[in-house]
Amino acid sequence: MRIPAHSVCTAIRDDIVAGVYERGSRLTEELLARRYGVSRVPVREALRTLEAEGFVVTRRHAGACVAEPTEQEAGDLLEMRMLLEPLGAARAAQRRTEAHLKVLRGLVRLGQERARRGNSEDLRSLGGWFHETLAQASGSPALTSTLAQLRHKIAWMYAVEAPAQPAESWAEHGAIVDAVARGDSERARSITALHTERATAAHRLRFAGRGERTDRVRTSQHSVNTVGLRH
Repeated sequence: MRIPAHSVCTAIRDDIVAGVYERGSRLTEELLARRYGVSRVPVREALRTLEAEGFVVTRRHAGACVAEPTEQEAGDLLEMRMLLEPLGAARAAQRRTEAHLKVLRGLVRLGQERARRGNSEDLRSLGGWFHETLAQASGSPALTSTLAQLRHKIAWMYAVEAPAQPAESWAEHGAIVDAVARGDSERARSITALHTERATAAHRLRFAGRGERTDRVRTSQHSVNTVGLRH
């Protein structure tokens, strides 16, 4: 595999998230450089970035290794997302552009169509694009970057069950866009908070070991009422 030097960090991160490198395994510069077809310099820079992001740790006598987050650390990430995604939606209601709205509405239309067809893989990708675009619409590069890192790390640590009722999930996406389009930041925040809470309940830890709990992530158990969301 040969990739541009500036893409090495993304490639290594993607492979960590995909499980190509197991938790705790060593990441040697020589082997990584050979795998991605680059020199050791961009690999070294990528490992520093990934260590700052929490994907990599440096250990004495072992060097760079894939991090081994605890269950508590994984849970903290979900809580952070539950706080930041509603904030991003509220900011998007104040700062979104017509271009953002066009993309968001297009994603909602596609999502609703795929939900009727029951294509879960397409829905997963569309959902990721929706939330990434919503974060970008917040007009805050720092918030957008933080949410992107959270999504990467959550995808690494958790498996996510497909929604039992995907049409309802995409009705919530549509209601968020309606609130953002109207500039109603409080409604955008509240709908996104409920949507994120329900989505969080479908997450299961990937790395729970023998004897550890693998229960679905617990939330406050508030149900999301989609009736009237678009009003």
